[in-house]
Amino acid sequence: MNAHNDSGSLAGPLRGLRVVEFAGIGPGPFAGMLLSDMGADVVRIDRPGSGGCDPRDFVSRGRRLVRLDLKSAEGREQALALVEHADALIEGFRPGVMERLGLGPNDVGARNPRLVYGRMTGWGQTGPLAKAAGHDINYIALSGALAAIGPEAGDPVPPLNLVGDYGGGALYLVVGLLAALHEARGSGRGQVVDAAMCDGAASLMTQFFALAAMGRWKERRGANFLDGGAHFYGVYECADGRHIAVGAIEPQFYATLRDLAGLDSAEFVGQHDETHWPALRGKLAAVIRTRTRDEWCRLLEGSDACVAPVLSMSEAPKHPHLEARGTFIGKEMLVQPAPAPRFSRTPTGVPSGPPRNCSAALDVVDEWRLGGR
Repeated sequence: MNAHNDSGSLAGPLRGLRVVEFAGIGPGPFAGMLLSDMGADVVRIDRPGSGGCDPRDFVSRGRRLVRLDLKSAEGREQALALVEHADALIEGFRPGVMERLGLGPNDVGARNPRLVYGRMTGWGQTGPLAKAAGHDINYIALSGALAAIGPEAGDPVPPLNLVGDYGGGALYLVVGLLAALHEARGSGRGQVVDAAMCDGAASLMTQFFALAAMGRWKERRGANFLDGGAHFYGVYECADGRHIAVGAIEPQFYATLRDLAGLDSAEFVGQHDETHWPALRGKLAAVIRTRTRDEWCRLLEGSDACVAPVLSMSEAPKHPHLEARGTFIGKEMLVQPAPAPRFSRTPTGVPSGPPRNCSAALDVVDEWRLGGR
């Protein structure tokens, strides 16, 4: 997956883009990883004495690392010098922190009016909760997403921190940064991108708000076709205690599932009769428990029945399809997901090793001033 040009820099579609990332946690570093994976030159500013460069910290891959004391006049000036020659900035502090450091949008805008200033927070830059602490689970709770996830009879279940931190946070930040960078090419002016995880998580729920408006979505968990309520869309335990995921939504796919799994009973005909879903789920569960996961995969995987094994993190890299596509890279304890998406003409890649320490911020400034990396 590594793709380099003659100078050794990544040859992805963002080659030549310069980004300053102020060290943080969660979605900020993930956004920096995505930009770096696509070829951007991302320089992270971290505190003196912070942790070392751990090769297992895959999210930090592809960066250069500069350590600055931002509370000192010298550290602040070096950070401003870096930002002066950058295209974009990423920070994930609470509102007001960067301003108190003398590194807010107005401060850096005076040095670099073309800079796109990306701000990643949970609650956003404004609003009653803007300065409150929080985590992914809090942001998706407020957006309506968390209440819709989980079993009908139990409590809502946090979907890891994929929806708030990474889906509603990092991905929306990257989209916002790229949109603002595109606009700045014509206007010559940067702007602030206010990426709030509560906003992004709410945006991800648009389709479900649409279904509710059309009378096709119930607020009760386990009563809808995408939340486990329907027998043809859910996770089932097999004879060996492992699981398969069934997603036969369309009638033709459901027909294939019925045919291959031997669901020939007349009661399975009424696929979308919601009154029969609980009973049919129980009957399908009983059928699935008659074979092991691998037996079901040999029968159904790769067909239009829309069935896949539920793999653990250690199993996923070994699946033949993901192996063939190179979806994971690395060996043994350093296996990690490869960059995504893929590009036909400007391939992405992952530089080997953890973030590289720079001797000084001014070294990077000199490179950028001269147009190099």
